[in-house]
Amino acid sequence: MATEAAPEWLNKGDNSWQLTASSFVALQSIGLVIIYGGIVKKKWAINSAFMALYAFAATLIFWTLWGFCMSFGDPLFLDVVGRPDFSVLTQKFMLAEGFVGLYPAATLVFFQFVFAAITLVLIAGALLGRMNFKAWMLFVPLWLTFSYTVGAFSIWSPKGFLFKAGVMDFAGGFVIHLSSGIAGFTAAYWVGPRIPKDRESFPPNNIIMTLVGAGLLWIGWAGFNGGAPYAVNIDSSLAIYNTHLCTATSLLVWLCLDYMKFGKPSVIGAVQGMVTGLVCITPAAGLVQVWAALIMGVLSGSIPWFTMMVLHKKIKFLKHVDDTLAIFHTHAIAGTLGGLLAGLFAEPNLNRLFFGDDPKFVGLIYAIKNGRTAAGLHQIGMQIAGIAFILVLNVVITSIICLIIKIVTPLRLSVEEMTIGDDTVHGEDAYAVWGDGETYEQSIHGKQLYPSHV
Repeated sequence: MATEAAPEWLNKGDNSWQLTASSFVALQSIGLVIIYGGIVKKKWAINSAFMALYAFAATLIFWTLWGFCMSFGDPLFLDVVGRPDFSVLTQKFMLAEGFVGLYPAATLVFFQFVFAAITLVLIAGALLGRMNFKAWMLFVPLWLTFSYTVGAFSIWSPKGFLFKAGVMDFAGGFVIHLSSGIAGFTAAYWVGPRIPKDRESFPPNNIIMTLVGAGLLWIGWAGFNGGAPYAVNIDSSLAIYNTHLCTATSLLVWLCLDYMKFGKPSVIGAVQGMVTGLVCITPAAGLVQVWAALIMGVLSGSIPWFTMMVLHKKIKFLKHVDDTLAIFHTHAIAGTLGGLLAGLFAEPNLNRLFFGDDPKFVGLIYAIKNGRTAAGLHQIGMQIAGIAFILVLNVVITSIICLIIKIVTPLRLSVEEMTIGDDTVHGEDAYAVWGDGETYEQSIHGKQLYPSHV
């Protein structure tokens, strides 16, 4: 029975799932906080984790003030970005039907927030170990405002020009992963590299903690891709299954390649393979059949592995840019791969479940089979157009943002700060247990706050 708190238009099942999916995606960002805290040198554990945590919190504020409306509101300029306003602050807007009509706008705003937040958290992965925290505090709202909102509106909003043109991005292969990979790589170029000692040797301080974070990231992806249909339906179920299958396959392929090349099964390598599988399936999760997800897992475990382990060492420019956690390979390359494979494998009936009865969305292999080769080639062309748009957008906007911030505050920490790490940047240390030749007496933190300890 309808009540004031549960009007007739509210679908309680769909609303419950979207809130649950949102929570899963939020936990992914917390998983990255844990990964970043464990996968870096001990002296950078706090700074790395805190960069991610700050991005998550700050994004919510600016997303509420104007980010959501710029991403999903009324067009402001050429169907590229929405008009900023403060409607999210009003009760009337938040309790009204969302644009899918199954739950209140508050649910939609929160669901899209966690996607925006994790994009900024991913960018941080390319900048760990040397970015000035003040610069990062400025970077987050600027990049969210001038880059993320443009990509989200153009590709995801029903009013966006690339959405209307037919670009397929089921859950963020372009909007989130390609964007974060290119933006992170570009920002890493402008910030500059870590000190030589850190670049040459950057061992994880806690691999078990890294695995805990990786587990949250993997399981949380069920909400990432399973929430994309905005409803509890059969496409959501398929998206979740395809996500896990592609990821497991990618992890095993990466593991085997590591074994063959290096002679040892690498835990960090397995995590990288897991991430590339998750990223690759994202733009296609609910649009492809299970067999296609399996193939995508094989490709996502091998192509990014090749670009990271082989090409990266041969291309001078890639070696020059210090992308700390190889976000370019795990997100830009894997996201591009997934977007192209979506254009190849997207099945017409599944497209109809997600996009509605619109014949322009069709994978190339099915287009050829059904005598619509031109439509399939057009779809591949649109996928390439989406990739090109996100690439150019993020190179240009990220560069401008970094150059503007550089006028206000240094992008990079001083050599002294980079040599010491957390202790000088935050006045805190991750662990009380010391190693690698370090002693508590040598700690700035220990001397300043606990002078009686000798």
